[in-house]
Amino acid sequence: MDPGTETKIAVTGSQGQLGSELCRRLGVRAIPLDWPEFDLTKSDDVCETLRDLRPSSVINTAAYTQVDRAEEDSQRCWAVNADGVGCLARVCEELGVPLLQISTDYVFGGDATRSRPYREDDAPAPQGVYARSKLAGEQKASAWGQHIIVRSCGLYGKPGLKTAASNFVDTMLRLARQGKSLRIVADQHCTPTYVPHLATAVLYLLAARHFGTYHVVNGGATTWHEFACETFRLTGLSPAVERITTAQYGAKAPRPPYSVLDTSKYRALGGPVMPDWQSALKEYLGETQGA
Repeated sequence: MDPGTETKIAVTGSQGQLGSELCRRLGVRAIPLDWPEFDLTKSDDVCETLRDLRPSSVINTAAYTQVDRAEEDSQRCWAVNADGVGCLARVCEELGVPLLQISTDYVFGGDATRSRPYREDDAPAPQGVYARSKLAGEQKASAWGQHIIVRSCGLYGKPGLKTAASNFVDTMLRLARQGKSLRIVADQHCTPTYVPHLATAVLYLLAARHFGTYHVVNGGATTWHEFACETFRLTGLSPAVERITTAQYGAKAPRPPYSVLDTSKYRALGGPVMPDWQSALKEYLGETQGA
């Protein structure tokens, strides 16, 4: 089923990176919803709003994403990422409309020796409050049969209207241009993903009603150190860069040492291609930096 001009798709978190991109693409078909007017911790208000709007489907990009702060602010993190998704699932079931839930590679990460990309049916092993809350959100979303769960990783793209900080790429470029010496983690393996590519895939999955769980990231695998170095190479910058370990970085919340996602299930559908991470990064820099 193609979401044509008569359909209205509710996009929660509509002022974040992914939510903003989805709303741009949907145009008049989008129903943008964001905090504080649309607060996932207030279930009665959420249900009332969606009952009044009666969207044809809901895409939930809203999330508590401050990974380190979540270790101390676990109650709010859980309220947004788990209980809030449960509320959306219940009202979507009541309305009989699909729910597409955006999730994360952080649901994996318990295996420090892993070297094979995770498939959708591999057992999750979330580490930390944020990661556990996102897995709980997946479980609550899947209670409604018409669900699509999309796991992705390290999103970067145009800033949303409420994006509090730059994405990783922009941060690296800003620090490099300020002449800062950089210490970048080199022992976390994942696949950062360009937001427009993910948005294309999300709308395809929803339009085709491909219910279930899918891994959707750009192709290949890298580390944050390698990703930063490729960014500098493409932009002609040469800052001093030191490779460090996750332990040396000293973040409060644990990070997955390996969370590369296997996208073969998504690719088998024959939908929009997710380019490799190098091509995606070059595309982003070409659009924003003239690289």
